[in-house]
Amino acid sequence: MLRAGCKRFAGLANFKNQTQTLSLLRFYHERVVDHYNNPRNVGSFDKNDPTVGTGLVGAPACGDVMKLQIKVDEETGKIVDACFKTFGCGSAIASSSVATEWVKGKQMEEVLSIKNTEIAKHLSLPPVKLHCSMLAEDAIKAAVKDYEAKRAKLGENGDEAAPVDKAADA
Repeated sequence: MLRAGCKRFAGLANFKNQTQTLSLLRFYHERVVDHYNNPRNVGSFDKNDPTVGTGLVGAPACGDVMKLQIKVDEETGKIVDACFKTFGCGSAIASSSVATEWVKGKQMEEVLSIKNTEIAKHLSLPPVKLHCSMLAEDAIKAAVKDYEAKRAKLGENGDEAAPVDKAADA
């Protein structure tokens, strides 16, 4: 009874052959399923740590919220670690997981070149889920912006200037 009701609701009641029904259903790509079932780098850092940048973004249309954090080596400007917490669908979680993997070990300028289209292509996201990869790109940019704002604030307070600034002055 429930199966017939679900088929009727989904518009599949006219199909007698089960294989025809299954071929019409949309499945996630195996990379999305892998990152959803085994997300990488879940967690959070202390947001008050001056070496941590935090990007918190959301999509009001679907309710997805993504927090992505980066930890930066101040001497080299390289991202040494990244983590995320995401409230949302499987595509949002997978996009966050991929983003944290891609930013690790890269320079700050390098991660700003990561585009949502690259994430979407890697995960084979359908058009209706492209907003998830856009959130990941926005979270990366927000985390970098937050880190740079913290660094600038430390410089204004007369604290020791960041090593990158010292190198530029030399």
